[in-house]
Amino acid sequence: MRLLPALCLLFVLMLCPAKAGQPNVVLFLADDLGYGDLGCFGHPLIWTPHLDAFAKQGVRLTQCYAASAVCSPSRSALLTGRTPHRNGVYTWLAEGSEVHLRRSEVTLPSLLKAAGYTTCHVGKWHLNGRFNDEAQPQPGDHGYDWWMATQNNAAPSHQNPRNFVRNGMEVGELQGYSAQLVVGEAVTWLKEKRDASKPFFLAVWTHEPHYPIKSDPRFKELYAQLQDEVQKEHHANVTQMDAAFGELMRTLDATGLAENTLVYFTSDNGPEGDGIKSPGRGSSGGLRGRKRDLHEGGIRVPGMVRWPGRIPAGSTLDAPVIGSDLFPTILAATGVKGEALGGRVLDGVNVLPLLQGTAKGGERSQPLFWRLLMAPNAKFALRDGDWKILADERLEKFEFYNLAADQREERDVQEAEPQRFAEMRGLLLRHNAAVEAEGPDWWRRLSPNGAKPAGEEKAGKGKGPVGKKKDEA
Repeated sequence: MRLLPALCLLFVLMLCPAKAGQPNVVLFLADDLGYGDLGCFGHPLIWTPHLDAFAKQGVRLTQCYAASAVCSPSRSALLTGRTPHRNGVYTWLAEGSEVHLRRSEVTLPSLLKAAGYTTCHVGKWHLNGRFNDEAQPQPGDHGYDWWMATQNNAAPSHQNPRNFVRNGMEVGELQGYSAQLVVGEAVTWLKEKRDASKPFFLAVWTHEPHYPIKSDPRFKELYAQLQDEVQKEHHANVTQMDAAFGELMRTLDATGLAENTLVYFTSDNGPEGDGIKSPGRGSSGGLRGRKRDLHEGGIRVPGMVRWPGRIPAGSTLDAPVIGSDLFPTILAATGVKGEALGGRVLDGVNVLPLLQGTAKGGERSQPLFWRLLMAPNAKFALRDGDWKILADERLEKFEFYNLAADQREERDVQEAEPQRFAEMRGLLLRHNAAVEAEGPDWWRRLSPNGAKPAGEEKAGKGKGPVGKKKDEA
């Protein structure tokens, strides 16, 4: 079974050698960055000069969604184009969990590598429970030539971390702050380690501003007027991430790579905290909910794309775009074909025409869909056009909103729109059943964070997965 993806990728390689002039691609992913956490998305205090400048160089996505309200599932959708319950990474992954991004999933870096790209991942990984353990696939097994990563957080904190692994070898203690260390590795790879004869795909996944937050004093000084230390630390951490992003953009400029590089910036989910007891942990931009919540504040995130000469500078896209759209969009931008997909369902669509402003495009065969059983409120959500429906765990209690008129989700219109509500309820039930039938059953057997239920033996390092063959396929 495990030979099949490799054989399919070899087939793609024979059909699709790298073409002259193919664009490079950078995917820059922040962690727990809220919709309202950047200056270019309306924050009145947080200083993000590099991202604000970047927003003027490309298109700003005003309805950009993560594929989940927590980290691991949204990351799996970026790499596969498939909604998390379909690709199996249904929740955030505790260390030691048997849940992982399966070898049978065809990933974006694998397809690009097979088509002649050189590939690199730096920063947080969080797509397996057994990190750097041959029992589960690692970044290199999913198409990366070079990688330096952590399983989840940088530890013991995001300052002077000791748990990074580079290409399967433990790095040891590093000096500095996570975002700068991660981007520093990316810069070294760009300048010294990559095969410069090939186009590249570079994934930079920072830990900032995920807790435990550690910010360089030089960035905290910018917020000396704030009395709330939690808020000061958070704001400085976003600025720290922005500074690292700026260093990466300067490197692209200095090496002459910027003009032929598509850069996609986004976040994995909404901001941490409840907004009341911990108001300094990011801004949802006034939207309802935060991380772990399927209301807009938990899933709507900042999004920006730059591709000089191909995407209009200073433009805005108001149409919905979700993380799973990255996969088909990058394939379209690079001209890489997807024969290795073998007919599997993609939930994302190519939104390149929308980004370029040349056509409507982005017609969806699959609705925007979220499912998170650990969410404190609704466990399911589906958006079709301007309509959004949410449901409880038993799919018996619903909320229904028209986002065009009520993006804060304050006015439930089930009674006012009974026919539309009935249509959306039926669509949600049918779509969820189809997704559930295709994906593995980890979610049935494990806890909401992917760990074994209390009383069961914890999976041991180096042991094979204990799940069904369907899970590991």
